[in-house]
Amino acid sequence: MLPRRLPAGTNVDDALAPFLATWTLMMAAMMLPSALPMILLHRLGADGRVRRQVWSGAFIAGYLFVWASVGVIVWGAGILIAIVLAPEQRVFGVSAILLLAGAYQFSPLKSACLRACRTPADFLLTHWHRGMAGQLRLGIEHGVYCLGCCWALMALFVGVGAMSLGWAVGVAAFVLVEKILPRGVAFGRVAGAILVAASVIVFVRPELAGFISKM
Repeated sequence: MLPRRLPAGTNVDDALAPFLATWTLMMAAMMLPSALPMILLHRLGADGRVRRQVWSGAFIAGYLFVWASVGVIVWGAGILIAIVLAPEQRVFGVSAILLLAGAYQFSPLKSACLRACRTPADFLLTHWHRGMAGQLRLGIEHGVYCLGCCWALMALFVGVGAMSLGWAVGVAAFVLVEKILPRGVAFGRVAGAILVAASVIVFVRPELAGFISKM
């Protein structure tokens, strides 16, 4: 599923379009459950059934637009890595991604973005925009905060888990717990420490990288 070096004669658009479609569907399945409290609270801001449906659709579309856009970066990075890194070097890439994802769990930017995702009422009160275009913008803004919260986990999903179904379920569950449960912040930091430890283990024992990727 990950993008690789394009065969000779392959049109870039022909390769990118199906990948983006698959990526966007995966992001919807993985990220919308954790965004549900925000989506449900947002619906209360519209009067009337029709307006509520339209505004909610615009908000969700803006949110998914952010994650769909990330797919372009993932696609390009996958091809670049396939060209630049030899297979025997990619194990150290796995170690680096584990370290990055673990360390990011303790960063101020992660904390700020996670706070915005965990407090839907505060976010909507401070970022509210009028009209349908405003709801699209609001969805994009929430998507940016969500990306700021979860981009390192997505790097883990793509770079270590190779976008497998098992990793998709695991990352989605991680995000859901971190954003919604009362002890989600503590959970994320414990997980961050585990990821850093896993990075060291993979660096010392490179043969374990394949095992982690297949989890």
